[in-house]
Amino acid sequence: MNPTGDLNARDNTEPWLNYASSYHAPVLCHDVIQGLVTRKDGVYVDGTLGGGGHTAALLDALSASGSVIAIDQDEDAIAEASKRLAPALSNERLRILKGNFGDMASLLDAAGITQVDGLLLDLGVSSHQLDEAERGFSHRMKGPLDMRMDSGQAFGASELVNEMEESDLMHVMFQYGEEPKARRIARDIVKARPILTTEKLAEVVRWAAPRGQEAKTLARVFQAIRIAVNRELDVLDQVLRDSIDLISLGGRLAIISYHSLEDRRAKHFLRTGNLEGEIKKDLYGNKLTPWVEINRKPITADQAEQIVNPRSRSARLRIAERQAFGDDL
Repeated sequence: MNPTGDLNARDNTEPWLNYASSYHAPVLCHDVIQGLVTRKDGVYVDGTLGGGGHTAALLDALSASGSVIAIDQDEDAIAEASKRLAPALSNERLRILKGNFGDMASLLDAAGITQVDGLLLDLGVSSHQLDEAERGFSHRMKGPLDMRMDSGQAFGASELVNEMEESDLMHVMFQYGEEPKARRIARDIVKARPILTTEKLAEVVRWAAPRGQEAKTLARVFQAIRIAVNRELDVLDQVLRDSIDLISLGGRLAIISYHSLEDRRAKHFLRTGNLEGEIKKDLYGNKLTPWVEINRKPITADQAEQIVNPRSRSARLRIAERQAFGDDL
């Protein structure tokens, strides 16, 4: 694999395979590039650098004068991607910024960037984060209860599980995991405290789950806690609002989501220009929105990708183009 080669020279039957690494396999990579890049010499942002797969694909798709700015709060991801993409860093076609993509507007402003031609948001957790037991993201791995995407953050899953009031725990699991047994699970968690490992939390949740529903219940509960720890939906809301000013006219926003809470937000925002999904019209009945949807229905991974990368099964890609709106007119 050569992540800085010619995109057109690749095996286009499964082009996403060329950007996979042992650290992470980028999801829907070919579809992202096809839908996002409108200017070969443009400036693009990868809001979640991860293992650098999508960033590498973007660099390959752009001309020598095109550039990518990649953002991540995970030091492991930055270190791994920096090694992989060292040539692009050295010739300044790539800049990596450490931080939360919710702070994208200020991060880009500090870097002297006011507008970009495209923005990719690949939401969720990387393969590396899930597979590293000490990160504490997965109920399938034995490790400390952590789940912080930024290891410098003070508040982790252990603090949430062991210090939060029972009613607040229930709310977290119901709101962020859509877990129907949230009340019972919260009660059992409080009784079992202290819970310091993923193994013990999984044991408690498994015991409280309906028979035959253990795996789905574990996935929902661990998802809910991870979202709460990292404030994922608040961060997503912030970057969506900021994207209207960050993306230039004719530029595009691509969002890959992995569960209904994320996808619902992306759908509402790209169809209406607001997080509430409220359609606004002018005096003549014309829809007022800064976006034109490129794909009305979300793009999903094909069978070949799902077989090689099972985590792609839940991925949903939505893309929209920035159009004149409000102050742009």
